[in-house]
Amino acid sequence: MAIYLPELVAHDVSFPPLHRALTEPDGLLAMGGDLSVPRLMNAYANAIFPWFSDEDPLLWWSPSVRAVFAPNSLQLNRTLRKQIRRYKLHFSVNYAFAKVMSHCAAPRATQLGTWILPQMQQAYLQLHLQGHAHSLEVWQEDKLVGGLYGVMVGSLFCGESMFNLLPDTAKLALVALQQHLQQKAPGWIDCQLPNPFLMQLGAQTIERDDYCAMLQLYRCQLLPLSHWQARHITLDMTIDA
Repeated sequence: MAIYLPELVAHDVSFPPLHRALTEPDGLLAMGGDLSVPRLMNAYANAIFPWFSDEDPLLWWSPSVRAVFAPNSLQLNRTLRKQIRRYKLHFSVNYAFAKVMSHCAAPRATQLGTWILPQMQQAYLQLHLQGHAHSLEVWQEDKLVGGLYGVMVGSLFCGESMFNLLPDTAKLALVALQQHLQQKAPGWIDCQLPNPFLMQLGAQTIERDDYCAMLQLYRCQLLPLSHWQARHITLDMTIDA
């Protein structure tokens, strides 16, 4: 069956209303447009994100169900603390944004390709340079072994992707991110689509309307730019799950 999608134009960064998103495939809202900073920030502020493969047009989504981590839901347990000590790990924010994206874009063993295409990497690098996108890095000495990146919408962190080269370093990046957020913000993390890995870590699902209400509450609560100054950060090792 043919699918009709509104096609976005370059001079207008607005999107169709969310109630027009398809139910099959779930959340597909529009196609086309561009990956400019104004369009991307307008998308995230309205519960929309881009997601497409190499042979697709630029596709925009707002799924009916989102996966989120509530405040204090990501904590260090004994296993994670043991991994930090075993591998002598340390953490930073915004030290290596481009490298984190590059690692996230590398195809997984079970994937034939990646959705983090070169144009996506360039677009999110521009978001980073303008202070909207941030990375959390996990290091073993001077080697980058885990991390994640995403977009801040007010005080809500919209996670995009993560990677690990050592066991549990993606989990540790999430814990470090939430601890860092909760110094200045409630600590909500949007993970877009639920998957078994996220649910095992304690993510919960919420309906689109509830997510939009959360966005409306938090998108105007801006964090100070100094909070994302590139620097090393220290985890609170006393917090236990």
